[in-house]
Amino acid sequence: MTDRATPIVFDDPHQVGPAEAETMRLRTLSGAWRWALVVLTAVTIFLCINQQFALRFFIGFTQLNTEYFYLLIACMLPFTFLIFPGSPKASMTRLPWYDVVLFVSTAAASLFLMLNIRKAAELGWEFGDPPQSIIWAGYVMWAVLMEALRRTGGWSLMLCILPFTVYPLFAGADWLGPLRGTQSTLDQTTAYHVLSTESLLGIPIQAFADVVIGFLVFGTALMMTGAGKFFINLAFALCGTFRGGAAKVGIFASGLLGMMSGSIVSNVLTAGTMTIPAMKRTGFTASYAAAIEACASTGAVLAPPVMGATAFVMAQFLGTTYAEVAVAAIIPAVLYYCGLFMQVDAYAARHRLKGLDRRELPSLRQTFKEGWYFAFVVILLIVMLLYFKRESHAPFYATALLLVLNQWEQPGKWKPINTIALLVAVAATVVMTIRGEAYAKAIELPAGDPGLFDAWMNAVLLPVLGGMLLLVGLNELGGDKRWGLARYVKFLEVNGRTFVELVGILAGCGLLIGAFSLTGVISSLANDLLALAGGNVLLLLVMCAITSLVLGLGLTTTACYIFLAILVGPALEKLGLNKMAVHMFIFYWGMLSSITPPVAIASFAAAGIAGAPPMKTGWESMWVGSIIYFIPFFFVMNPALVLQPAAPGEAIPYFEALYLTATALIGTVFICGGIQGYQAGVGDLRGAGPFEWPLRVFLILGGLVMATPGGGLVPISNTIMELLALAILVPTVVAALLLVRRFRAA
Repeated sequence: MTDRATPIVFDDPHQVGPAEAETMRLRTLSGAWRWALVVLTAVTIFLCINQQFALRFFIGFTQLNTEYFYLLIACMLPFTFLIFPGSPKASMTRLPWYDVVLFVSTAAASLFLMLNIRKAAELGWEFGDPPQSIIWAGYVMWAVLMEALRRTGGWSLMLCILPFTVYPLFAGADWLGPLRGTQSTLDQTTAYHVLSTESLLGIPIQAFADVVIGFLVFGTALMMTGAGKFFINLAFALCGTFRGGAAKVGIFASGLLGMMSGSIVSNVLTAGTMTIPAMKRTGFTASYAAAIEACASTGAVLAPPVMGATAFVMAQFLGTTYAEVAVAAIIPAVLYYCGLFMQVDAYAARHRLKGLDRRELPSLRQTFKEGWYFAFVVILLIVMLLYFKRESHAPFYATALLLVLNQWEQPGKWKPINTIALLVAVAATVVMTIRGEAYAKAIELPAGDPGLFDAWMNAVLLPVLGGMLLLVGLNELGGDKRWGLARYVKFLEVNGRTFVELVGILAGCGLLIGAFSLTGVISSLANDLLALAGGNVLLLLVMCAITSLVLGLGLTTTACYIFLAILVGPALEKLGLNKMAVHMFIFYWGMLSSITPPVAIASFAAAGIAGAPPMKTGWESMWVGSIIYFIPFFFVMNPALVLQPAAPGEAIPYFEALYLTATALIGTVFICGGIQGYQAGVGDLRGAGPFEWPLRVFLILGGLVMATPGGGLVPISNTIMELLALAILVPTVVAALLLVRRFRAA
């Protein structure tokens, strides 16, 4: 008999949708309710495209942003009560009457407020005396939002936000002490919550309406065209043969998939179904395999270009573009995944875990041949984000191109009707370009006009987008190069379920912002926090990190970020810290709650796949991810690591950023060596006998000194920090080498 390895067959990972629904306990709608979700999701996407591209489909009517926001809420929020059951005992197949009542009440209140929001803006009703009908509609909206928060984020999220939404009613009470603010009546508070652009219609919903929808559509399109399978195969082909290869595949694949989904649980359920069994087969314990996947998937919300909803909310908070937030996240994401990679490498070396047989793995060449266009589309998205600065438009162009290329690569035969469709789309594009309003504006602008470039871009890009969509539509009418109706319906349904969950959470979190805005307590709270910390930056950062971790145990990453961006962010900024670095620090720590017990959602989801004890997996996740708990402090200490200048108006220090990244990675090698007990270049530190743990402590200490940026918060230059690190590491490594060799010889 010959020993022949059986090639691993990798299915399309987007098929794990039902598993995710079961894990999150979501209803799967059927019949008229399903079609209602599909149709209203299409309406939501249509409204977004109309608003972002200023297409003016509504003839003779210019839609206000607030009207647009309420239309989105009316389309999506009511489905929260159909998709998310009200209790663990609620039926998963039959809709209770009270969920239908909540659906109708939410839709009616949203539409009523939408129809009156223009008049409210003209008459200043958010601060004035609105009609009682508006107040009653506001009561309904307030109540259903709290219930939506409970269903989507759990009791912990609702109970954290509810007290703050009613805080303006008693903000002037003496017993509040430093938290005292301007008090309002119930009617005043309600009017402000539902009519002001600082509350329900504030930053979270604005981020969703402006950019999140487009990126969610793009991410879903990637998954449903098979990009998930491509990235999984790519990870296995590149990393599968390394020591501990299956775990390194999990890290690489989760990072790639995270670039598309921005969802932690979805990432676990997508990549984990393939990587966790492979890890177990190559010697990893079930809990450790699940922990690695949980840590790798948690980084999904940090990985550009398609980060989670939190990143879009952050951009709104900072008053900057999403592209700048994505750029700032590059080095933190690199440090995050490199740290995990080094942890796994040291663990695999210590436990002598081998990689997978090359014969079992997909061919790298064949993988690229089948899925090259996925990488091409992602690159296009990045170019449009970073170079053309079109963050609200970029995902729609990328999605349209993806659908065209996916049709092109379909296995069906290319027929004459497909050629006709291509020619018609090209001709229509040319005609739209020449006769379009954008083209007319572009040729009228004189040379040197600052708007000339944007005018020409609009003149070209808008017709190109229309041409690509027309090509897709024409190919669907005939030939074999098509998705088919069932696939488009599934595409809309998947997007709809995501929209519903996000709208419920983001709208509810908006009330939190509105409450603090109405009371005006933020500035005084920042001063109180500074006084409590005694002006000590490091102490305040530690307080913020602990608070983020605690809040994140019961809140979603987005809700946790909003809390701390309001409460702690201003205090850190008053100490002179870079604004982007502060908000990235808060974001990072809120994200880490997904792997931190007792409520470690990513770890628990991975444990379910691995068949491991959930709590044990949570503690293993903390151990595997221990290196990443240090990283946030690095980029706060020196904003060059988030590609920010040292002072406003200065150039971005790219070379310093590269230098600091290199030293941080070098330091990470030694930190991971100390944590796992295996140092690269030395070997297994168990060979040092009773000196093992002292050596590991000194390796961690020296690595931390090496990785910590000098200057800024640390009143020591980078050179001195490196010399100090070498003074610790050189004798430690030499001693480790001698001891390991001595014990080996003995």
